[in-house]
Amino acid sequence: MTGEQPPAPLRMPDQLFADLAAGGGSAEAVAFLERGERARRLLLLRTLLDRLEALPTPLSPTAEAWRALREAAERAPEPVDRLLLAPATGGWMAHALRRLHGTASGPPLWAEAGHLCALALSASLSAGTETELRVALTDGRLFLPGLGQARLVCAEPGLTVGRARTHRGALTLSGPADGGGVTSLTVRPATSPVGGPAGGRASEAEAEASNSGASWLPLRTLTHHSPAGPVAIPLDDLDPYRDLDDPLPPARLDDEEAEAWQALFEEAGALLVAPGGTGPGRLDPAAVRAVVPCGRTGVLPPAPPNVRVSASSGDAYGAMVIARPAAAQALAETLVHEFQHSKLAALLHLFPLLDDDRAERYYAPWRADPRHLTGLLHGAYAFTGVAGFWRDRLALARDDRAAEEAGYHFALRRLQSRLVVRTLLATGRLTAEGRALVSGLAATLDNWLHEPVPAAPLSRARTAAALHRTEWRLRNVEPPDTSAPAEPSALRFRADRVFWPDLRTHAFATRPSAPRTADEHLAAGDPAAALARYTDALADDPAEPHALAGWIVARAALVDGRATRRMLARPELPGPRAGA
Repeated sequence: MTGEQPPAPLRMPDQLFADLAAGGGSAEAVAFLERGERARRLLLLRTLLDRLEALPTPLSPTAEAWRALREAAERAPEPVDRLLLAPATGGWMAHALRRLHGTASGPPLWAEAGHLCALALSASLSAGTETELRVALTDGRLFLPGLGQARLVCAEPGLTVGRARTHRGALTLSGPADGGGVTSLTVRPATSPVGGPAGGRASEAEAEASNSGASWLPLRTLTHHSPAGPVAIPLDDLDPYRDLDDPLPPARLDDEEAEAWQALFEEAGALLVAPGGTGPGRLDPAAVRAVVPCGRTGVLPPAPPNVRVSASSGDAYGAMVIARPAAAQALAETLVHEFQHSKLAALLHLFPLLDDDRAERYYAPWRADPRHLTGLLHGAYAFTGVAGFWRDRLALARDDRAAEEAGYHFALRRLQSRLVVRTLLATGRLTAEGRALVSGLAATLDNWLHEPVPAAPLSRARTAAALHRTEWRLRNVEPPDTSAPAEPSALRFRADRVFWPDLRTHAFATRPSAPRTADEHLAAGDPAAALARYTDALADDPAEPHALAGWIVARAALVDGRATRRMLARPELPGPRAGA
Protein backbone atom coordinates (compact mmCIF):
# COMPACT_ATOMS: atom_id res chain seq x y z
CA MET A 1 0.00 0.00 0.00
CA THR A 2 2.90 2.33 0.68
CA GLY A 3 5.44 1.37 -1.99
CA GLU A 4 6.55 4.06 -4.38
CA GLN A 5 7.25 1.61 -7.23
CA PRO A 6 4.29 0.73 -9.46
CA PRO A 7 3.09 -2.82 -8.82
CA ALA A 8 4.18 -5.52 -11.22
CA PRO A 9 1.51 -6.66 -13.69
CA LEU A 10 -0.67 -9.49 -12.42
CA ARG A 11 -0.20 -12.60 -14.55
CA MET A 12 -2.22 -15.57 -13.45
CA PRO A 13 -0.37 -18.87 -14.00
CA ASP A 14 -2.20 -21.20 -16.37
CA GLN A 15 -2.57 -23.89 -13.72
CA LEU A 16 -4.32 -21.51 -11.31
CA PHE A 17 -6.72 -20.43 -14.04
CA ALA A 18 -7.38 -24.09 -14.88
CA ASP A 19 -8.14 -24.82 -11.20
CA LEU A 20 -10.69 -22.02 -11.11
CA ALA A 21 -12.12 -22.87 -14.54
CA ALA A 22 -12.91 -26.39 -13.34
CA GLY A 23 -15.20 -24.78 -10.75
CA GLY A 24 -12.96 -25.20 -7.71
CA GLY A 25 -9.77 -23.46 -6.72
CA SER A 26 -6.68 -24.26 -4.70
CA ALA A 27 -5.52 -22.06 -1.85
CA GLU A 28 -2.94 -20.62 -4.25
CA ALA A 29 -5.64 -19.74 -6.80
CA VAL A 30 -7.82 -18.05 -4.19
CA ALA A 31 -4.80 -16.14 -2.87
CA PHE A 32 -4.12 -14.89 -6.41
CA LEU A 33 -7.71 -13.64 -6.68
CA GLU A 34 -7.24 -11.76 -3.41
CA ARG A 35 -4.08 -10.16 -4.82
CA GLY A 36 -6.13 -9.01 -7.78
CA GLU A 37 -8.81 -7.60 -5.49
CA ARG A 38 -6.16 -5.72 -3.52
CA ALA A 39 -4.78 -4.13 -6.70
CA ARG A 40 -8.29 -3.18 -7.77
CA ARG A 41 -9.07 -1.62 -4.38
CA LEU A 42 -5.95 0.51 -4.58
CA LEU A 43 -6.93 1.74 -8.04
CA LEU A 44 -10.48 2.53 -6.87
CA LEU A 45 -9.15 4.30 -3.79
CA ARG A 46 -6.77 6.39 -5.88
CA THR A 47 -9.64 7.36 -8.21
CA LEU A 48 -11.83 8.20 -5.22
CA LEU A 49 -9.17 10.33 -3.57
CA ASP A 50 -8.67 12.32 -6.76
CA ARG A 51 -12.40 12.96 -7.07
CA LEU A 52 -12.93 13.87 -3.39
CA GLU A 53 -9.99 16.26 -3.09
CA ALA A 54 -12.02 19.28 -4.13
CA LEU A 55 -15.24 18.30 -2.32
CA PRO A 56 -16.28 20.95 0.27
CA THR A 57 -16.51 19.29 3.70
CA PRO A 58 -16.73 20.24 7.38
CA LEU A 59 -14.68 17.11 8.14
CA SER A 60 -10.93 16.64 7.97
CA PRO A 61 -9.73 17.01 4.38
CA THR A 62 -9.18 13.88 2.33
CA ALA A 63 -5.42 14.48 2.33
CA GLU A 64 -5.29 14.39 6.16
CA ALA A 65 -7.22 11.12 6.36
CA TRP A 66 -5.04 9.60 3.65
CA ARG A 67 -1.89 10.69 5.49
CA ALA A 68 -3.12 8.99 8.67
CA LEU A 69 -3.92 5.85 6.73
CA ARG A 70 -0.48 5.73 5.13
CA GLU A 71 1.29 6.26 8.44
CA ALA A 72 -0.63 3.33 9.93
CA ALA A 73 0.18 1.14 6.90
CA GLU A 74 3.89 1.90 7.27
CA ARG A 75 3.77 0.86 10.94
CA ALA A 76 1.50 -2.19 10.56
CA PRO A 77 0.96 -3.17 6.90
CA GLU A 78 -0.91 -6.45 7.49
CA PRO A 79 -3.85 -5.20 9.59
CA VAL A 80 -4.23 -2.15 7.34
CA ASP A 81 -4.24 -4.41 4.29
CA ARG A 82 -7.00 -6.50 5.93
CA LEU A 83 -8.95 -3.31 6.47
CA LEU A 84 -8.48 -2.31 2.83
CA LEU A 85 -9.64 -5.76 1.67
CA ALA A 86 -12.62 -5.94 4.03
CA PRO A 87 -15.85 -6.47 2.04
CA ALA A 88 -17.54 -3.38 3.45
CA THR A 89 -14.57 -1.23 2.40
CA GLY A 90 -15.13 -2.37 -1.17
CA GLY A 91 -18.84 -1.65 -0.77
CA TRP A 92 -18.10 1.87 0.40
CA MET A 93 -15.66 2.59 -2.43
CA ALA A 94 -18.10 1.39 -5.09
CA HIS A 95 -21.02 3.26 -3.52
CA ALA A 96 -19.03 6.49 -3.16
CA LEU A 97 -17.99 6.32 -6.82
CA ARG A 98 -21.62 5.76 -7.82
CA ARG A 99 -22.56 8.81 -5.76
CA LEU A 100 -19.95 10.85 -7.58
CA HIS A 101 -21.38 9.66 -10.92
CA GLY A 102 -24.95 10.43 -9.81
CA THR A 103 -26.18 6.82 -9.97
CA ALA A 104 -26.75 6.23 -6.24
CA SER A 105 -28.28 8.07 -3.32
CA GLY A 106 -27.57 8.44 0.37
CA PRO A 107 -26.77 11.00 3.07
CA PRO A 108 -24.89 14.19 2.14
CA LEU A 109 -21.91 13.32 -0.02
CA TRP A 110 -19.42 14.91 2.41
CA ALA A 111 -20.65 12.52 5.12
CA GLU A 112 -20.20 9.47 2.90
CA ALA A 113 -16.79 10.69 1.79
CA GLY A 114 -15.96 11.09 5.49
CA HIS A 115 -15.99 7.32 5.86
CA LEU A 116 -12.35 7.60 4.79
CA CYS A 117 -11.72 9.29 8.15
CA ALA A 118 -13.29 6.33 9.93
CA LEU A 119 -11.07 3.95 7.94
CA ALA A 120 -8.02 6.01 8.89
CA LEU A 121 -8.99 5.90 12.57
CA SER A 122 -9.41 2.11 12.49
CA ALA A 123 -6.04 1.77 10.79
CA SER A 124 -4.43 4.05 13.36
CA LEU A 125 -5.91 2.07 16.26
CA SER A 126 -4.70 -1.21 14.76
CA ALA A 127 -1.20 0.14 14.17
CA GLY A 128 -0.85 2.08 17.42
CA THR A 129 -0.21 5.42 15.70
CA GLU A 130 -1.64 8.79 16.70
CA THR A 131 -3.98 11.02 14.72
CA GLU A 132 -6.82 13.46 15.20
CA LEU A 133 -9.62 13.89 12.67
CA ARG A 134 -13.00 15.57 12.36
CA VAL A 135 -15.61 12.89 11.66
CA ALA A 136 -19.28 12.57 10.76
CA LEU A 137 -21.59 11.39 13.55
CA THR A 138 -25.11 10.05 13.05
CA ASP A 139 -27.16 10.43 16.24
CA GLY A 140 -23.84 10.42 18.05
CA ARG A 141 -22.69 7.16 16.43
CA LEU A 142 -19.35 6.56 14.73
CA PHE A 143 -18.67 3.20 13.12
CA LEU A 144 -15.04 2.17 13.03
CA PRO A 145 -14.56 -0.35 10.18
CA GLY A 146 -13.48 -3.77 11.37
CA LEU A 147 -13.90 -2.84 15.05
CA GLY A 148 -17.37 -1.69 16.04
CA GLN A 149 -19.47 1.32 16.90
CA ALA A 150 -18.82 4.12 19.38
CA ARG A 151 -21.92 5.97 20.53
CA LEU A 152 -22.33 9.19 22.44
CA VAL A 153 -25.78 8.46 23.82
CA CYS A 154 -26.63 12.00 24.89
CA ALA A 155 -25.37 13.44 21.62
CA GLU A 156 -27.24 15.87 19.43
CA PRO A 157 -29.51 13.88 17.08
CA GLY A 158 -29.04 13.79 13.33
CA LEU A 159 -25.90 14.32 11.31
CA THR A 160 -23.24 16.28 13.18
CA VAL A 161 -19.47 16.76 13.20
CA GLY A 162 -17.36 15.26 15.99
CA ARG A 163 -13.70 14.96 16.78
CA ALA A 164 -11.80 11.70 17.15
CA ARG A 165 -8.28 11.22 18.49
CA THR A 166 -6.25 8.02 18.67
CA HIS A 167 -3.42 7.43 21.14
CA ARG A 168 -1.70 4.07 21.78
CA GLY A 169 -4.72 2.03 20.75
CA ALA A 170 -7.29 4.19 22.55
CA LEU A 171 -9.96 6.35 20.93
CA THR A 172 -11.28 9.59 22.38
CA LEU A 173 -14.46 10.73 20.64
CA SER A 174 -16.32 13.95 21.33
CA GLY A 175 -19.29 15.66 19.75
CA PRO A 176 -22.10 18.12 20.35
CA ALA A 177 -24.44 17.13 23.18
CA ASP A 178 -28.21 17.31 22.93
CA GLY A 179 -29.18 20.70 24.36
CA GLY A 180 -25.71 22.19 24.08
CA GLY A 181 -22.21 21.49 25.28
CA VAL A 182 -19.95 18.59 24.45
CA THR A 183 -20.15 14.90 25.27
CA SER A 184 -17.18 12.55 25.01
CA LEU A 185 -16.01 8.96 25.31
CA THR A 186 -12.68 7.21 25.64
CA VAL A 187 -12.51 3.54 24.70
CA ARG A 188 -10.05 0.85 23.58
CA PRO A 189 -11.93 -0.56 20.57
CA ALA A 190 -11.85 -4.30 19.90
CA THR A 191 -14.06 -6.90 18.29
CA SER A 192 -15.78 -9.62 20.32
CA PRO A 193 -16.33 -13.31 19.52
CA VAL A 194 -19.99 -14.31 19.69
CA GLY A 195 -20.67 -15.44 23.25
CA GLY A 196 -17.39 -13.95 24.49
CA PRO A 197 -16.74 -10.83 26.57
CA ALA A 198 -17.58 -7.50 24.97
CA GLY A 199 -14.69 -6.07 22.98
CA GLY A 200 -13.46 -2.63 23.92
CA ARG A 201 -13.37 -0.97 27.33
CA ALA A 202 -14.53 2.51 28.20
CA SER A 203 -12.30 4.56 30.48
CA GLU A 204 -13.68 4.46 34.05
CA ALA A 205 -12.42 7.97 34.73
CA GLU A 206 -14.20 9.23 31.64
CA ALA A 207 -17.40 7.39 32.58
CA GLU A 208 -17.35 8.98 36.05
CA ALA A 209 -16.59 12.42 34.67
CA SER A 210 -19.42 12.37 32.18
CA ASN A 211 -23.10 11.59 32.44
CA SER A 212 -23.33 11.04 28.73
CA GLY A 213 -24.13 7.31 28.89
CA ALA A 214 -21.50 6.79 26.20
CA SER A 215 -21.01 3.23 24.96
CA TRP A 216 -19.01 0.88 22.75
CA LEU A 217 -20.69 -1.79 20.62
CA PRO A 218 -18.11 -4.28 19.31
CA LEU A 219 -18.27 -5.94 15.92
CA ARG A 220 -18.98 -9.57 16.79
CA THR A 221 -17.12 -12.39 15.10
CA LEU A 222 -17.93 -16.01 14.31
CA THR A 223 -15.17 -18.39 15.34
CA HIS A 224 -13.95 -21.08 12.96
CA HIS A 225 -11.48 -23.57 14.44
CA SER A 226 -8.99 -24.25 11.65
CA PRO A 227 -5.91 -26.51 11.86
CA ALA A 228 -3.80 -23.35 12.14
CA GLY A 229 -5.88 -22.04 15.06
CA PRO A 230 -9.12 -20.06 15.54
CA VAL A 231 -10.19 -17.73 12.74
CA ALA A 232 -12.49 -14.75 13.42
CA ILE A 233 -15.07 -13.99 10.71
CA PRO A 234 -17.19 -10.84 11.17
CA LEU A 235 -20.89 -11.34 11.83
CA ASP A 236 -21.54 -7.87 10.50
CA ASP A 237 -24.74 -6.21 11.70
CA LEU A 238 -23.22 -2.74 12.18
CA ASP A 239 -21.18 -1.48 9.20
CA PRO A 240 -23.22 1.02 7.14
CA TYR A 241 -21.75 -0.47 3.93
CA ARG A 242 -22.33 -4.14 4.77
CA ASP A 243 -25.26 -4.46 2.35
CA LEU A 244 -25.17 -4.62 -1.45
CA ASP A 245 -26.44 -1.15 -2.28
CA ASP A 246 -27.23 1.97 -0.22
CA PRO A 247 -25.88 2.50 3.32
CA LEU A 248 -27.88 0.96 6.19
CA PRO A 249 -28.32 1.80 9.87
CA PRO A 250 -27.04 -0.74 12.39
CA ALA A 251 -29.37 -3.72 13.02
CA ARG A 252 -27.90 -5.38 16.10
CA LEU A 253 -28.79 -9.04 16.58
CA ASP A 254 -29.79 -10.05 20.09
CA ASP A 255 -27.43 -12.37 21.94
CA GLU A 256 -29.62 -15.44 21.41
CA GLU A 257 -29.67 -14.96 17.64
CA ALA A 258 -25.93 -14.29 17.47
CA GLU A 259 -25.25 -17.47 19.45
CA ALA A 260 -27.52 -19.43 17.10
CA TRP A 261 -25.41 -18.13 14.20
CA GLN A 262 -22.21 -19.27 15.92
CA ALA A 263 -23.56 -22.77 16.58
CA LEU A 264 -24.80 -23.12 13.02
CA PHE A 265 -21.61 -21.73 11.49
CA GLU A 266 -19.53 -24.13 13.55
CA GLU A 267 -21.58 -27.09 12.30
CA ALA A 268 -21.44 -25.84 8.70
CA GLY A 269 -17.68 -25.36 8.96
CA ALA A 270 -17.25 -28.94 10.17
CA LEU A 271 -19.12 -30.15 7.07
CA LEU A 272 -16.97 -28.06 4.75
CA VAL A 273 -13.60 -29.13 6.11
CA ALA A 274 -14.27 -32.82 5.50
CA PRO A 275 -11.26 -34.27 3.61
CA GLY A 276 -11.37 -34.31 -0.17
CA GLY A 277 -9.17 -31.71 -1.86
CA THR A 278 -10.00 -28.39 -3.52
CA GLY A 279 -12.45 -29.30 -6.27
CA PRO A 280 -15.83 -27.66 -6.94
CA GLY A 281 -17.97 -27.52 -3.82
CA ARG A 282 -15.01 -27.43 -1.42
CA LEU A 283 -14.54 -24.32 0.69
CA ASP A 284 -12.22 -23.44 3.52
CA PRO A 285 -14.54 -21.50 5.88
CA ALA A 286 -11.58 -19.28 6.78
CA ALA A 287 -11.82 -17.82 3.25
CA VAL A 288 -15.18 -16.19 4.10
CA ARG A 289 -14.56 -12.52 4.86
CA ALA A 290 -17.91 -11.57 6.42
CA VAL A 291 -21.38 -12.95 7.07
CA VAL A 292 -24.11 -10.31 7.00
CA PRO A 293 -27.27 -11.58 8.71
CA CYS A 294 -30.50 -10.75 6.89
CA GLY A 295 -33.21 -10.33 9.51
CA ARG A 296 -33.73 -12.44 12.59
CA THR A 297 -34.64 -16.09 12.25
CA GLY A 298 -35.51 -16.88 15.86
CA VAL A 299 -39.26 -16.46 15.42
CA LEU A 300 -42.22 -18.83 15.17
CA PRO A 301 -42.89 -20.84 13.11
CA PRO A 302 -39.39 -22.31 12.78
CA ALA A 303 -37.35 -21.32 9.75
CA PRO A 304 -37.25 -23.75 6.83
CA PRO A 305 -34.07 -25.81 6.54
CA ASN A 306 -33.19 -24.32 3.13
CA VAL A 307 -31.93 -20.75 2.76
CA ARG A 308 -34.59 -18.29 1.64
CA VAL A 309 -32.35 -15.26 1.17
CA SER A 310 -28.69 -15.07 0.19
CA ALA A 311 -26.76 -12.62 -1.93
CA SER A 312 -23.28 -11.32 -2.63
CA SER A 313 -21.63 -8.50 -4.56
CA GLY A 314 -18.55 -8.25 -6.73
CA ASP A 315 -17.66 -5.08 -4.81
CA ALA A 316 -17.47 -6.97 -1.49
CA TYR A 317 -15.24 -9.99 -2.10
CA GLY A 318 -15.84 -12.83 0.36
CA ALA A 319 -18.96 -11.37 2.01
CA MET A 320 -22.44 -12.85 1.87
CA VAL A 321 -25.83 -11.60 3.01
CA ILE A 322 -27.76 -14.59 4.42
CA ALA A 323 -31.03 -15.23 6.21
CA ARG A 324 -30.08 -17.84 8.79
CA PRO A 325 -31.52 -21.27 7.98
CA ALA A 326 -32.40 -23.89 10.57
CA ALA A 327 -29.95 -26.52 9.30
CA ALA A 328 -26.15 -26.43 9.10
CA GLN A 329 -26.11 -28.27 5.77
CA ALA A 330 -28.19 -25.51 4.18
CA LEU A 331 -25.80 -22.87 5.52
CA ALA A 332 -22.78 -24.80 4.26
CA GLU A 333 -24.33 -25.06 0.79
CA THR A 334 -25.04 -21.32 0.79
CA LEU A 335 -21.49 -20.44 1.84
CA VAL A 336 -20.22 -22.50 -1.10
CA HIS A 337 -22.74 -20.90 -3.48
CA GLU A 338 -21.95 -17.32 -2.52
CA PHE A 339 -18.18 -17.82 -2.44
CA GLN A 340 -18.40 -19.15 -6.00
CA HIS A 341 -19.95 -15.79 -6.93
CA SER A 342 -17.07 -13.99 -5.20
CA LYS A 343 -14.46 -16.02 -7.10
CA LEU A 344 -16.13 -15.39 -10.44
CA ALA A 345 -16.52 -11.67 -9.71
CA ALA A 346 -12.80 -11.50 -8.93
CA LEU A 347 -12.03 -13.30 -12.22
CA LEU A 348 -14.24 -10.80 -14.07
CA HIS A 349 -12.13 -8.02 -12.54
CA LEU A 350 -9.02 -9.63 -14.04
CA PHE A 351 -10.27 -10.88 -17.42
CA PRO A 352 -12.95 -9.81 -19.92
CA LEU A 353 -14.87 -13.09 -20.05
CA LEU A 354 -17.81 -12.19 -22.28
CA ASP A 355 -19.40 -9.54 -24.44
CA ASP A 356 -22.71 -8.93 -22.69
CA ASP A 357 -25.31 -6.60 -24.17
CA ARG A 358 -27.26 -6.99 -20.87
CA ALA A 359 -30.38 -8.14 -22.71
CA GLU A 360 -32.36 -10.44 -20.40
CA ARG A 361 -33.36 -13.25 -22.73
CA TYR A 362 -31.78 -16.50 -21.50
CA TYR A 363 -33.22 -19.36 -19.46
CA ALA A 364 -31.63 -19.94 -16.05
CA PRO A 365 -32.98 -23.07 -14.31
CA TRP A 366 -32.76 -21.45 -10.86
CA ARG A 367 -34.64 -18.26 -11.76
CA ALA A 368 -38.20 -17.26 -12.49
CA ASP A 369 -37.19 -14.59 -15.00
CA PRO A 370 -35.00 -14.34 -18.13
CA ARG A 371 -31.34 -13.52 -17.45
CA HIS A 372 -28.54 -11.63 -19.19
CA LEU A 373 -25.30 -13.40 -20.04
CA THR A 374 -23.34 -12.21 -17.00
CA GLY A 375 -26.08 -13.49 -14.71
CA LEU A 376 -26.14 -16.75 -16.63
CA LEU A 377 -22.37 -17.17 -16.22
CA HIS A 378 -22.60 -16.39 -12.50
CA GLY A 379 -25.36 -18.96 -12.10
CA ALA A 380 -23.45 -21.64 -13.97
CA TYR A 381 -20.33 -21.09 -11.87
CA ALA A 382 -22.20 -20.93 -8.56
CA PHE A 383 -24.35 -24.00 -9.20
CA THR A 384 -21.40 -26.05 -10.44
CA GLY A 385 -20.00 -25.46 -6.97
CA VAL A 386 -23.36 -26.40 -5.44
CA ALA A 387 -23.41 -29.62 -7.50
CA GLY A 388 -19.94 -30.41 -6.19
CA PHE A 389 -21.08 -29.77 -2.63
CA TRP A 390 -23.89 -32.32 -3.00
CA ARG A 391 -21.57 -34.76 -4.76
CA ASP A 392 -19.44 -34.76 -1.61
CA ARG A 393 -22.53 -35.25 0.57
CA LEU A 394 -23.50 -38.23 -1.58
CA ALA A 395 -20.05 -39.77 -1.19
CA LEU A 396 -20.21 -39.30 2.59
CA ALA A 397 -23.87 -40.32 3.07
CA ARG A 398 -24.28 -42.73 5.95
CA ASP A 399 -27.84 -43.85 5.33
CA ASP A 400 -30.40 -44.15 2.53
CA ARG A 401 -32.20 -40.93 3.45
CA ALA A 402 -29.01 -38.86 3.23
CA ALA A 403 -28.09 -40.56 -0.06
CA GLU A 404 -31.55 -39.82 -1.48
CA GLU A 405 -31.34 -36.12 -0.61
CA ALA A 406 -27.75 -35.64 -1.77
CA GLY A 407 -28.28 -37.72 -4.91
CA TYR A 408 -31.29 -35.61 -5.90
CA HIS A 409 -29.53 -32.26 -5.48
CA PHE A 410 -26.33 -33.47 -7.16
CA ALA A 411 -28.26 -34.88 -10.13
CA LEU A 412 -30.45 -31.77 -10.45
CA ARG A 413 -27.69 -29.17 -10.24
CA ARG A 414 -25.25 -30.97 -12.53
CA LEU A 415 -27.99 -31.30 -15.17
CA GLN A 416 -29.12 -27.69 -14.89
CA SER A 417 -25.58 -26.31 -14.84
CA ARG A 418 -24.62 -28.32 -17.93
CA LEU A 419 -27.65 -26.94 -19.78
CA VAL A 420 -26.58 -23.37 -19.00
CA VAL A 421 -22.95 -24.07 -19.94
CA ARG A 422 -24.17 -25.32 -23.32
CA THR A 423 -26.15 -22.10 -23.78
CA LEU A 424 -23.09 -19.99 -22.93
CA LEU A 425 -20.87 -21.87 -25.36
CA ALA A 426 -23.47 -21.50 -28.13
CA THR A 427 -23.86 -17.71 -27.85
CA GLY A 428 -20.59 -16.78 -29.58
CA ARG A 429 -20.17 -13.97 -27.02
CA LEU A 430 -17.40 -15.47 -24.88
CA THR A 431 -13.86 -14.13 -25.05
CA ALA A 432 -10.92 -16.54 -25.30
CA GLU A 433 -10.62 -16.52 -21.50
CA GLY A 434 -14.37 -16.86 -21.13
CA ARG A 435 -14.48 -19.86 -23.46
CA ALA A 436 -11.62 -21.47 -21.53
CA LEU A 437 -13.48 -20.92 -18.27
CA VAL A 438 -16.81 -22.27 -19.52
CA SER A 439 -15.10 -25.20 -21.26
CA GLY A 440 -13.50 -26.05 -17.92
CA LEU A 441 -16.93 -26.10 -16.29
CA ALA A 442 -18.24 -28.26 -19.15
CA ALA A 443 -15.47 -30.81 -18.64
CA THR A 444 -16.22 -31.03 -14.91
CA LEU A 445 -19.95 -31.43 -15.47
CA ASP A 446 -19.53 -33.94 -18.29
CA ASN A 447 -17.47 -36.13 -15.99
CA TRP A 448 -20.07 -35.83 -13.24
CA LEU A 449 -22.92 -36.75 -15.59
CA HIS A 450 -21.37 -40.24 -15.86
CA GLU A 451 -21.24 -40.74 -12.10
CA PRO A 452 -23.87 -43.04 -10.60
CA VAL A 453 -26.81 -41.65 -8.61
CA PRO A 454 -29.54 -43.80 -7.02
CA ALA A 455 -32.38 -44.35 -9.48
CA ALA A 456 -35.23 -42.75 -7.51
CA PRO A 457 -33.60 -39.37 -6.79
CA LEU A 458 -32.14 -39.31 -10.31
CA SER A 459 -35.65 -39.70 -11.76
CA ARG A 460 -37.06 -36.97 -9.49
CA ALA A 461 -34.22 -34.62 -10.42
CA ARG A 462 -34.86 -35.06 -14.14
CA THR A 463 -38.59 -34.51 -13.57
CA ALA A 464 -38.00 -31.38 -11.46
CA ALA A 465 -35.66 -29.95 -14.12
CA ALA A 466 -38.26 -30.57 -16.84
CA LEU A 467 -41.02 -29.02 -14.72
CA HIS A 468 -39.06 -25.83 -14.06
CA ARG A 469 -38.10 -25.32 -17.70
CA THR A 470 -41.65 -26.04 -18.89
CA GLU A 471 -43.27 -23.67 -16.42
CA TRP A 472 -40.65 -20.99 -17.11
CA ARG A 473 -41.49 -21.04 -20.81
CA LEU A 474 -45.24 -21.05 -20.20
CA ARG A 475 -44.97 -18.04 -17.92
CA ASN A 476 -42.35 -16.06 -19.85
CA VAL A 477 -42.39 -16.89 -23.56
CA GLU A 478 -44.86 -15.72 -26.18
CA PRO A 479 -45.60 -18.23 -28.95
CA PRO A 480 -43.61 -17.28 -32.08
CA ASP A 481 -45.34 -16.02 -35.19
CA THR A 482 -43.93 -18.88 -37.27
CA SER A 483 -43.26 -22.56 -36.73
CA ALA A 484 -39.49 -22.15 -37.32
CA PRO A 485 -37.23 -23.19 -34.44
CA ALA A 486 -36.54 -20.26 -32.12
CA GLU A 487 -33.05 -19.42 -30.94
CA PRO A 488 -32.77 -17.83 -27.48
CA SER A 489 -32.15 -14.41 -29.04
CA ALA A 490 -35.37 -14.76 -31.04
CA LEU A 491 -37.66 -15.44 -28.07
CA ARG A 492 -40.46 -12.95 -27.53
CA PHE A 493 -41.42 -12.48 -23.90
CA ARG A 494 -44.89 -12.02 -22.46
CA ALA A 495 -45.75 -8.47 -21.47
CA ASP A 496 -47.81 -9.75 -18.52
CA ARG A 497 -45.13 -11.98 -16.97
CA VAL A 498 -44.66 -11.65 -13.23
CA PHE A 499 -42.54 -13.34 -10.58
CA TRP A 500 -43.69 -16.87 -9.79
CA PRO A 501 -42.63 -19.09 -6.90
CA ASP A 502 -40.67 -22.26 -7.66
CA LEU A 503 -42.63 -24.73 -5.53
CA ARG A 504 -41.08 -27.89 -6.89
CA THR A 505 -37.27 -27.76 -6.79
CA HIS A 506 -37.04 -28.43 -3.04
CA ALA A 507 -40.33 -30.33 -2.80
CA PHE A 508 -39.06 -33.03 -5.15
CA ALA A 509 -35.95 -33.65 -3.03
CA THR A 510 -37.78 -36.35 -1.05
CA ARG A 511 -40.18 -39.07 -2.20
CA PRO A 512 -43.67 -38.58 -0.68
CA SER A 513 -44.71 -41.60 1.37
CA ALA A 514 -48.45 -40.93 1.02
CA PRO A 515 -48.95 -38.79 -2.12
CA ARG A 516 -52.17 -36.79 -2.40
CA THR A 517 -51.58 -33.89 -4.78
CA ALA A 518 -50.68 -34.11 -8.46
CA ASP A 519 -47.12 -32.92 -7.73
CA GLU A 520 -46.71 -35.51 -4.98
CA HIS A 521 -47.85 -38.32 -7.26
CA LEU A 522 -45.37 -37.17 -9.91
CA ALA A 523 -42.57 -37.00 -7.32
CA ALA A 524 -43.55 -40.48 -6.14
CA GLY A 525 -43.07 -41.87 -9.65
CA ASP A 526 -46.75 -42.26 -10.57
CA PRO A 527 -47.25 -40.04 -13.65
CA ALA A 528 -50.65 -41.61 -14.46
CA ALA A 529 -52.17 -40.56 -11.12
CA ALA A 530 -50.50 -37.17 -11.46
CA LEU A 531 -51.86 -36.69 -15.00
CA ALA A 532 -55.42 -37.36 -13.84
CA ARG A 533 -55.16 -34.77 -11.08
CA TYR A 534 -53.51 -32.17 -13.33
CA THR A 535 -56.37 -32.73 -15.82
CA ASP A 536 -58.91 -32.04 -13.07
CA ALA A 537 -57.04 -28.90 -12.02
CA LEU A 538 -57.03 -27.62 -15.61
CA ALA A 539 -60.77 -28.10 -16.14
CA ASP A 540 -61.58 -24.54 -15.06
CA ASP A 541 -58.44 -22.87 -16.40
CA PRO A 542 -56.70 -24.90 -19.15
CA ALA A 543 -53.84 -22.38 -19.37
CA GLU A 544 -52.87 -22.23 -15.65
CA PRO A 545 -49.07 -22.50 -15.93
CA HIS A 546 -48.24 -24.56 -12.84
CA ALA A 547 -50.78 -27.28 -13.51
CA LEU A 548 -50.21 -27.19 -17.26
CA ALA A 549 -46.46 -27.67 -16.82
CA GLY A 550 -47.18 -30.67 -14.62
CA TRP A 551 -49.64 -32.08 -17.16
CA ILE A 552 -47.11 -31.77 -20.01
CA VAL A 553 -44.31 -33.43 -18.04
CA ALA A 554 -46.56 -36.20 -16.67
CA ARG A 555 -47.92 -36.92 -20.15
CA ALA A 556 -44.39 -37.03 -21.57
CA ALA A 557 -43.54 -39.73 -19.02
CA LEU A 558 -46.43 -41.84 -20.33
CA VAL A 559 -46.58 -41.08 -24.05
CA ASP A 560 -43.46 -41.00 -26.22
CA GLY A 561 -43.32 -39.57 -29.72
CA ARG A 562 -42.55 -36.51 -31.78
CA ALA A 563 -45.57 -34.52 -30.58
CA THR A 564 -44.61 -35.12 -26.94
CA ARG A 565 -41.02 -34.06 -27.50
CA ARG A 566 -42.22 -30.94 -29.32
CA MET A 567 -44.51 -30.04 -26.45
CA LEU A 568 -41.71 -30.46 -23.91
CA ALA A 569 -39.27 -28.42 -25.99
CA ARG A 570 -41.69 -25.56 -26.74
CA PRO A 571 -44.67 -25.79 -24.39
CA GLU A 572 -45.78 -22.25 -25.26
CA LEU A 573 -46.82 -23.38 -28.77
CA PRO A 574 -50.51 -24.13 -29.39
CA GLY A 575 -51.22 -27.86 -29.22
CA PRO A 576 -53.29 -30.54 -27.54
CA ARG A 577 -54.05 -29.74 -23.91
CA ALA A 578 -56.00 -31.31 -21.07
CA GLY A 579 -59.68 -30.53 -21.38
CA ALA A 580 -59.28 -29.28 -24.94
